[in-house]
Amino acid sequence: MSKTNYLTAPLATTSLPKGIPYIIGNEAAERFSFYGMKGILTIFMTKYLFLLSDTAGTPMAKAEAIARYHDFTFWVYLTPVLGAFLADWLLGKYRTILSLSIVYCLGHFALAFMGSGGLSAENWMLTGLYLIALGSGGIKPCVSAHVGDQFGQTNSHWLTKVFGWFYISINVGAALSTLATPLLLEWYGPHWAFGVPGVLMALATLVFWMGRKVFVHIPPRGNEFIKEVFSPEGHKAVGKLFIIFLFVAVFWALFDQTGSSWVLQAEDLDRNWLGIHWLSSQIQAINPIMIVTLVPLFSYIVYPAIDKVFPLTPLRKISIGLFVMVPGFAIVSIVQSWIDAGQTPSIAWQLFAYAILTASEVMVSITCLEFAYTQAPKNMKSVIMAVFLFSVSLGNFFTAGVNKFILVEKGDAKTVSETFKGQLASLDATVRTAFTQAGEVLPRTGKGGELLNQARDEWGSPIQYRMINRNNFKLTSLGPDQTFMTKDDVVHTVSIARPSTNKDDVEKPLNWRETRLIELLGDKGKAQVDRERGGVPTTEFTATLSVGGETKLEGAAYFWFWTWTMLITAILFVFVALWYKPKMYLQEEASAQA
Repeated sequence: MSKTNYLTAPLATTSLPKGIPYIIGNEAAERFSFYGMKGILTIFMTKYLFLLSDTAGTPMAKAEAIARYHDFTFWVYLTPVLGAFLADWLLGKYRTILSLSIVYCLGHFALAFMGSGGLSAENWMLTGLYLIALGSGGIKPCVSAHVGDQFGQTNSHWLTKVFGWFYISINVGAALSTLATPLLLEWYGPHWAFGVPGVLMALATLVFWMGRKVFVHIPPRGNEFIKEVFSPEGHKAVGKLFIIFLFVAVFWALFDQTGSSWVLQAEDLDRNWLGIHWLSSQIQAINPIMIVTLVPLFSYIVYPAIDKVFPLTPLRKISIGLFVMVPGFAIVSIVQSWIDAGQTPSIAWQLFAYAILTASEVMVSITCLEFAYTQAPKNMKSVIMAVFLFSVSLGNFFTAGVNKFILVEKGDAKTVSETFKGQLASLDATVRTAFTQAGEVLPRTGKGGELLNQARDEWGSPIQYRMINRNNFKLTSLGPDQTFMTKDDVVHTVSIARPSTNKDDVEKPLNWRETRLIELLGDKGKAQVDRERGGVPTTEFTATLSVGGETKLEGAAYFWFWTWTMLITAILFVFVALWYKPKMYLQEEASAQA
């Protein structure tokens, strides 16, 4: 059927538009594919990527993985600007969604075939991520607008219900994939873990294509759209909102770390909770589950209660939400300080922090969507929504930039003399003796420094001791340049493997990663697997030497940096909210004035 035979305006009917089931089905499958892939990305980069070559490489540093994760998220939320222009200027929403969904599928295809040859595993990954960023981001401003396009005045009473179904489909898809995909990665490996979301995205594309004959296809507006965007009114609307969204960008800089730094923190927590051993990536599923619970709670109880105290405008909701984020991140900062002190806190602490962050998200994100829509001139709704999504991009750009800045360049370990290696081994032995005498407890950072009796390296600088957690410590030399945190720093890292008290942990079947380690490294890989499982007869120490590659901001200090950044942002936003004078553009009023 040709394009001219498609509906270009809603029918005058009281029935549910026939295209809605196709859109809901498409959205559920697409969100499963996106959140499944994104949820395992950080763990994949730090624990799996280096195993996809013929010879095992070096695991990616945590700061680098966090930076790459937020680089990807930056592009996902930058490309909506392109999608909005394509939809409203050239292609229309349906053709934009369909064509970019195919690009989206190709991205998943690239991830599923990492390590298969032709490109390095890392280049396959980057290719896939950029294609997914283009596809997923490009359709973002179009899909929800496409839902609204299906309705006319006669059946507009269905809108609230349909957007509710649409919202539920997003969160159901996200929750299911965040629980299931980490299990695929754990037991079946990256090819299945990235391949299954790819199949779901292909299914989502097929379902959307099947609805083409019953969809309403609103045609693009061509040059008229460009004139509206670059009109004085358009400039003013975008400029004013962009100031608001600059502050909201800091919110996203913190919130999206639930998929990066929070996942890595969960690796050091006690993840046995409610009789279940949770994978570190699975904990993200709590967010979409809690959103479904908190949205009606805030709409019908919290907001009316606050409104009785003072008028609760959208900007005040956003302002309160920014302040709510502060204690959420403060909790994980405190949890990290416990980890740094050698404790193993329960994963329940992160769940508590998630509850606070989700409350903050409800107040900031959902309110921003509503506020952006009402502040957008009649013919700029898609563009303004894309500008809001750009705030997410900007926040992730900031997070990626911080993590790149704190990552020190790597040096060459071959430059370290045998004499100095011997000195480090001697100091290492001193720490191990203290560990044994204290009942297998590592000395805290300050105590360890005293223990080394201000030992100096061959260049005359003190050798620093730092306890990372209960199973890891570092001895660090400033190196020949005698400057802290440079590529010349010599780092002696010691990891402790303790015998497991749970026989089931030792004897359970090998997962994909463990099997791959043994395939690549043989007996050395088997020994590493035994250490990680606790399958060692006595406590064992493993030392590694590296030069450079350190992180300038890590542990609790990293999380406190973001907590204080959020507090300062929230305080400054109060003054911006007082300055901003809202001007609403609602469709009914615009039509009445025309």
